[in-house]
Amino acid sequence: MDTIATLCHSRRASLFTSITMACLWALFASAHVVGFLHSGDWSYLLFCAAETLAALFFIVRSAPVSVSTDAGDWLLAIGATFAPFLLSPADMAIWPGARYLLAVGSLLQIAGLLSLNRSFGLVAAQREIKTGGVYRVIRHPLYASYLISLSGYLLANTSPANTVTYVATMSMMVARLLREERFLSTDVRYRVYMRQVKYRLLPFIF
Repeated sequence: MDTIATLCHSRRASLFTSITMACLWALFASAHVVGFLHSGDWSYLLFCAAETLAALFFIVRSAPVSVSTDAGDWLLAIGATFAPFLLSPADMAIWPGARYLLAVGSLLQIAGLLSLNRSFGLVAAQREIKTGGVYRVIRHPLYASYLISLSGYLLANTSPANTVTYVATMSMMVARLLREERFLSTDVRYRVYMRQVKYRLLPFIF
């Protein structure tokens, strides 16, 4: 526990995480730019732009008041954040029109990031609680955006590797969300917010 706590507040660990994310993002971005140049599919660029914004907000994120020191929270956060960078363009598509679903998810992700601003982070942490914008409708619009965009991506870029990445990412995302809320609910202000906004990802469903 002490080791995890030390890493949480380590500038070197934060820098290493940022560099790792930057490297994975570079490989991801180059693959999708090449995919756009070969196919002319604009959804690759939009998806890439949303992920780029997330990477930028991660770099300029504000310092948290407190951060989870649970190793499970960290492993899930790292896995769920980095896994989508393993997605790659594919020739097969179950539903080519799913690129529009991908576009909706990417736009929702951008809206969520702009609402969250510098309160964005990798692992569960106590930062400023955001309640405006899309956060008035669901508590986790960024996770919702990933659910929509990654589903659209898989349907439009169907391959065994993308399928495995999708299932792994969604599983880690749900587990991460539940553990994150358990940590955040230690703050009375967040418990009030949970009562005001009842749904996590999908209105009237979950």
